[in-house]
This record gives sequence, C-alpha cells and structure tokens, in this order.
Amino acid sequence: MDNREGYITDFYNGYGGGFGNSLFPSFVEIFMILIFIVFIIMFVRIIVVSARQGIKNSNSPVLSVDARVVAKRTDISYHSDHVDDGIDTSSSSTWYYMTFEVESGDRMEFSVMSSEFGMLVEGDCGKLKFQGTRYLGFVRQI
Repeated sequence: MDNREGYITDFYNGYGGGFGNSLFPSFVEIFMILIFIVFIIMFVRIIVVSARQGIKNSNSPVLSVDARVVAKRTDISYHSDHVDDGIDTSSSSTWYYMTFEVESGDRMEFSVMSSEFGMLVEGDCGKLKFQGTRYLGFVRQI
C-alpha cells in the first residue's frame, strides 16, 4: 500500500477530512451549520431593512407641522459581564422616545436625544419637523 492509498483509507476512517469521525455529518453538526446559516441570514436581513428605511427616509420630503407632545417614555437596557478575574462590570443604555399628535389626530413616535427629551413636557405645542420616520426637531411655541 503506497502513501496515497493510506490517505484514502484514513479519509474514510475520519482522519483526513469529513465531519467528525465519519464521512457523513452527524445531527449535531448539521444543526450547528443550520444555526450559523440562520444567524447570517438574520444579520443580512437587518442590514437590508435598515438600509431600505434609511433610503426611504432620505427620499421622503421634510415636513414641518403643528403638533403637541402627548407622551414621553424611556427604554432602559442593562448589561452585566463577569470577567474571569472575579471583576463584575455593568452598564446601561437608555433610549428616549416622544409621541407627538398632529392636527389631524394622528400620532407619531420618534426616538429623540436626551437633551430634547428633558426640555419638553407633555402638553407642549409647537412645530414638529421630520422626514419619513426620522425626527429632525421640535420648536416649542411660547
């Protein structure tokens, strides 16, 4: 038996390639590959949806309408991590949202910066400026 024949024998015995210890993948290996593929598809989908929304917003007209602040809310996300050295770290992220009601009675919720969130209160009236789903600003009428 020459060296090449030994390689072929080793390949079929699981030493020269294939999945695990056989030529055919096991259920766990197939499952792991499928999970990886699903993860990649979801990641690509998120990028495509975000890009489409950005393009749609950019192609929308900039509108300035009379509106009233009808609601404010926050979304707080906590994160903690345990490092091998016994050190625990934690952090939080806060997103700020405001709901505006226009003259027609329609309501729109936008993500806003913390500085604007703190300066406006429910009941404030003014001019809301937006482009698609993108919040551009609110000028309060005094």
